Amino acid sequence: MKILSIKSSVAVAAVAAVMMSGCAQKTSCEAKAPVAVSKPAPVKVQVSNSLYPPNPEPGKCYARVLKPAQFKTVTEKVKVSDGTEKVITIPAKYGTVTKKILVKEASTKLVVIPATYKTVTEKILVSPASYKLVPVPAVYKTVTQRILVKPATTTWRKGKGLLTPVNNARTGERGTGEVMCLVKTPPVYKTVTKKVLVKPAGTRKVAIPAVYKTITKKVVATPARTKTITIPAVYKTVTVRTVVTPATQKVVKTPPVYKTVTKKVKIAPAQLVWKVVRCKSVIH
Repeated sequence: MKILSIKSSVAVAAVAAVMMSGCAQKTSCEAKAPVAVSKPAPVKVQVSNSLYPPNPEPGKCYARVLKPAQFKTVTEKVKVSDGTEKVITIPAKYGTVTKKILVKEASTKLVVIPATYKTVTEKILVSPASYKLVPVPAVYKTVTQRILVKPATTTWRKGKGLLTPVNNARTGERGTGEVMCLVKTPPVYKTVTKKVLVKPAGTRKVAIPAVYKTITKKVVATPARTKTITIPAVYKTVTVRTVVTPATQKVVKTPPVYKTVTKKVKIAPAQLVWKVVRCKSVIH
């Protein structure tokens, strides 16, 4: 069996059935003229593969006719809309509370404590003790001195008038009258004044004492230092709005919606079947 889509009119189907009938070769076998009708919608038809009626009987005429589809009316429940789920938010509930909040955290601060000073008087060395060499001039003295101009000498000179006679009767000596005297001439001196070096020039070491100066100055009594100071935290009391009951969500389910509908249900498709028909005459 196969399904044949009939796009021609019912009348054309009827003519085809008559032509394929057992009376097709008999010219006296008359078929009714087709009736013109409006074109129906295409119908799915169950068609037999056989070109001839099954189990035919002699002396009978067969026509292939369109047997309409069979329907029955049924009532059923159909879903109009699916069930849904909706999330509903339940708002939070609020209240007010008084609490202490931190405005500024505790911290530390480094404070510089300046140095302190005092005035002191002290003797400072301007120049250290030293030595210097001082020239010492030569020392002279004035002396008076007799110096020999001419040394002492002796000379012979004629004498005058003898005081002592030279005649000696005993010895027979007698003066000749010549008297020579050895005269001693004393040295000649002169007095001179001159400077005499007593002590030559030189140097002497002279000590130079240290020189000091008294000054007044400021000195550090206590040096500068740092000190860590703790700054306490700062709080303030405030009234705040707080959550008493937090917001929640709830799932609300909506059931599906159904409705009852009445409709025709096909219980058998349209089909072409062989049907015994009456003819005016039958070819034997």
